[in-house]
Amino acid sequence: MPSPSPASPSGALHGRDAEQDALLRLLDAARDGSGGSAILRGARGTGKSALLDVAADRASGDGDRDGFVVLRVRGTEAEARLPYAGLHGLLRPIADRLPKLPASQAEELARALELGAATDGLVLPAAVLNLLTATGGPVLACVDDVQHLDAPSREALFFAARRLAGEPVVLLFGADDDVTVPGDIPVFELGALDAGAAGRVVDDLVPGLPEDVRASLLRTARGNPLALGELARSLGPDQISGAAAPPETLPRNGRLWRAYADRLARLPAGTADVLLLLAADPDLETATLAAAAGPECALTALEPAECAGVVVRVPGPAGDRYDFREPAMRAVVYAHASPARRRAAHRLLADVLGRDDQRLRRAWHRAAALDGPAGPLADELAAAATAAGSQGGHPPPFLAFERAAELTAHGDVRAARLAAAARRAWHAGLPGRARSLLTRLNSLTISDEVRGQAELIRGNLELRGGKTGSAGDDFMAVAESLADRDREQAVRVLIRAGEASYLAGDNTRYLDIARRAEAMRRPDDPAAVQLMFEYLAGTAATFCGRHRAAAAPLRRVLELAPLARTPSVLVWAGVASMLLGDDVRAVRLCNRAVETARARGALSTVPQVLDFMIQAEIWTGRHASITANAVEGLRLAQECGRPNSAGQHLGWLALTAAVEGDEETCAIRAAGAIELAGAHGLGATEALGNWALAHADLAAGRYADAAKRLRATTPRGQGTRGHLVMQVLSTPQFVEAAVRTGDREEARQALRVLDRWAGSTRSPDRLAVVTRCHALLAAPGDAEERYRAALELHRQGFSEFETARTQLLFGSALRRNRRPGAAREHLHSALETFERSGARRWAEQARAELRGAGEAVRTHRPGGVEKLTVQQYQIARIVADGATNREVAALLYLSPRTVEHHLRNIFAKLDIRSRVELVRLMS
Repeated sequence: MPSPSPASPSGALHGRDAEQDALLRLLDAARDGSGGSAILRGARGTGKSALLDVAADRASGDGDRDGFVVLRVRGTEAEARLPYAGLHGLLRPIADRLPKLPASQAEELARALELGAATDGLVLPAAVLNLLTATGGPVLACVDDVQHLDAPSREALFFAARRLAGEPVVLLFGADDDVTVPGDIPVFELGALDAGAAGRVVDDLVPGLPEDVRASLLRTARGNPLALGELARSLGPDQISGAAAPPETLPRNGRLWRAYADRLARLPAGTADVLLLLAADPDLETATLAAAAGPECALTALEPAECAGVVVRVPGPAGDRYDFREPAMRAVVYAHASPARRRAAHRLLADVLGRDDQRLRRAWHRAAALDGPAGPLADELAAAATAAGSQGGHPPPFLAFERAAELTAHGDVRAARLAAAARRAWHAGLPGRARSLLTRLNSLTISDEVRGQAELIRGNLELRGGKTGSAGDDFMAVAESLADRDREQAVRVLIRAGEASYLAGDNTRYLDIARRAEAMRRPDDPAAVQLMFEYLAGTAATFCGRHRAAAAPLRRVLELAPLARTPSVLVWAGVASMLLGDDVRAVRLCNRAVETARARGALSTVPQVLDFMIQAEIWTGRHASITANAVEGLRLAQECGRPNSAGQHLGWLALTAAVEGDEETCAIRAAGAIELAGAHGLGATEALGNWALAHADLAAGRYADAAKRLRATTPRGQGTRGHLVMQVLSTPQFVEAAVRTGDREEARQALRVLDRWAGSTRSPDRLAVVTRCHALLAAPGDAEERYRAALELHRQGFSEFETARTQLLFGSALRRNRRPGAAREHLHSALETFERSGARRWAEQARAELRGAGEAVRTHRPGGVEKLTVQQYQIARIVADGATNREVAALLYLSPRTVEHHLRNIFAKLDIRSRVELVRLMS
């Protein structure tokens, strides 16, 4: 008979909040005498059984309430043709209640359960319904894999499910996503988990997993909870530590793999042959498929797979194509074909891929088919991969180089191709795969050139995912080994070493690196090498405070940059523009760097480019853009396994939360950034996280806390340690906090560094902020003139937010000088900007100053909502518009659990109990 569903621990079920809430509401209604039914439909492994387990667990009762009678059955293919086998498995535990039914119903249901026979009509379905209600208490009936239940049982249960209103019964079904279900029973479609929920599943199963391994599991599982669990449990010790590449396909002995294999085994042999062609080339167009298999044969053979939900038509710019509905099934199709069938499929595809833009794909299929001697095939594949650059599509260049290395007999050439594969894997955002490829080099005798390439890749891996100090050491060693053989590459590596020093906050080492580079210069250096020398010279001079000396080399970088179009050169030009005070140009150059990186398939470099772009945007006060760029940078950094970049973007998001006045979110994000900083030696990230916290302190009027935090994390004054760039960026906040606490001399000393830099640029935004700082330090008689000068500079700049900050300080000073009329003009402008940008705390300060200037100010938010933080207000508005917790989480880049936490606080602050009340209040 159909087997009962196995019990599973009812631990945290991530990403299914809405479904769990709905099931619990059904149970609560059944306790009150009016139950209902629902169908949970989704692909294999999406959590249908887990949700049924949750319902059964909650229905079992607790100390305060009596439990339900819980009935469970799972349909099985072996008994799908046995009439009433499903009812027998589900109702057998309560068959002793049959005498409570009318005699005709009891007799009919007994015949069905004992003999598998029943007459047509309503007697049997009515008997099933009446038996479920005859237990004397609430009942939960769970039917899993309903698609495998015998048809008579299924129809009788659907009949009962439609008639549960007013009955203390809940009837739940679990069904695969390709199953047709009645339209009059509520259906919950279970899709893939969102990234946040999938990540929490992995974190529960394998806490502390390296970020790149975690990201790889998420990519492979594609949001399927069962796939996540099976992949996590399949990890070996080397994979958990990150020393070996994580799995890229499902475990072959897992439930999901077996389920896919069973499903495929039922398809005709001709269909399996065409599916193998699709599995062998993920980019296969329908025209190419038809050419390989024959137009009528291909499309006719795919019909059974399409009807079974194995493949779907996917629209594309070059016309429709076929793809697997569940991507993990591709590996199952390929693995279950014999080697001979695979080679035949690759040979067919190689024969029909003849265009120039298909060169790499053709070489890949020829190599897979072993269509000739191994050496020439390897040479053809490596040449095609080199010509393809970093283009997307199949095969990825790193995989092509890896396969070429496997076919290569000569040790030096094999090693060079493995190194090329590792470099391409790194650029593709696959650090685990890169490390695995580098490990294979250890067993080979390699040349100095290949060893240098490998060490450079290891340095990059350490720079983005390890300790910045170790990365700096690796780069310095590589640069020294390259100095006599490849000066251009050596200087490029020195710039990487400088970046490691910058991230670590080691200004002394950065200056030493610049001096080493300067000693390598030659008058006849080509333009590309000159640019790198000028970049190091200009940034080092800036970090020494020699801004006038820095100007010439930085301008030279901008002159030479148009000669190159690589993301690195565009970023260097962007940094040069920022240091010269041209933030608009810096943002434009960084934007081009992002576009170039994407076009080249180097998505893993985008988070670093966005970090530099954000630094330019800080001065223009574009906080909405900063948030968007930091969210994208964080997402890509996590997907590509780059925790050091993730820490930076968490810090920027903490800063924008502080600007908005959302202290809770600021604290959470800053703590995450600071934790990553401590683990990876990121002085820049630690300083950024603390700057965000100090900004929140300043906005809330905790001036002593803000000054203390900034003083400790970015020490002030010449000759002290600390992160210089973050020190300069945070100087305006430190000056204001120090003045408020009476430390005016310390504020003056801190301002000198920013003053010299801003004075060397023509940036009105920087000059305006510096002039405002001088106004704060000026005697009362001189302050007004300086504030007016600052506002005039603001009018020439781009930062509305900093303009409003100056207006708030100026208005406050005017009010204290007993000029309330003049103060109100500036305070009103500041308040308007703060409200428009969502800077809640600063808006509160402006309102308080206006009240002090004799004007009553009312909030523009509905009654009581002014108690909410900015993020709570955003969540309240979105929820009031009808969004679910998951939809809110996706919009605001939060987890559904965090949204739920915020909603509880929102309800408490507003003294309401339901979403209905929230809608009424917000409207």
